[in-house]
Amino acid sequence: MPFGTKADETTPSTSSPATAAGPATGSPATAPGKEQRVTKQRLAVSAALDELDDFVSTQELYRILQNQGVSVSLATAYRILQSLADDGLVDVLRNSDGEAVYRRCAVTDHHHHLLCRNCGKAVEVEAPAVETWAARTAAEYGYTDVAHTVEIFGLCPDCTARKAAGNL
Repeated sequence: MPFGTKADETTPSTSSPATAAGPATGSPATAPGKEQRVTKQRLAVSAALDELDDFVSTQELYRILQNQGVSVSLATAYRILQSLADDGLVDVLRNSDGEAVYRRCAVTDHHHHLLCRNCGKAVEVEAPAVETWAARTAAEYGYTDVAHTVEIFGLCPDCTARKAAGNL
């Protein structure tokens, strides 16, 4: 699935499993200090995200949950994912169709992504030079309290090899 632009300017917050943990890996289902009802659906969505390496749309996650026998409506899946994004527990991007896609990121500090336009594979990267440039540019124009997003799109090594072999 091709990917496009960042959904919003989000700096993921550091989180710990202080409130409620997903059953598989102990990842948080709610952010510390947030008053969210911890339901079996919320825990199932959280656990499913823990098992995925790449960004996933709500519809794709819904299909995964249905295949696992989890009883959750598509509307509930949308609400839970948006809530997790609002709490900084998942990153959100927009694919080339404008659809929001979600992923639980291993990096809890501010970071950026390398994204494959073909398969959606994502790699989290830190970019100190980008941080320096963004701060310097903002200061040059008198901006304060700034945020930024930088996403790099291309073909991952596997898709590059498939393209070279004529299989893409």
